[in-house]
Amino acid sequence: MTAESIEGGLSNAFRRVDVDGDGKLDLMGFTLVLEELGLSWSRAETQERFERADSNRDGLISLDELRAMLASYNLTGAA
Repeated sequence: MTAESIEGGLSNAFRRVDVDGDGKLDLMGFTLVLEELGLSWSRAETQERFERADSNRDGLISLDELRAMLASYNLTGAA
């Protein structure tokens, strides 16, 4: 999957997985979004990247935190 297609589908995938609409995902939601984007990492890698993405340490990640994490791995043009 290209960086452009990941960014293009990111918001839609996030909204689909964020069923309660609070703008945040737990680890399971994060994993589902990654799967929707065609990204597959080991369980340990997914956990580590979730923790790294959770910049405010609230145990959840926002769309902005997710974008920043993907950008840090050069998977999207967003910063």
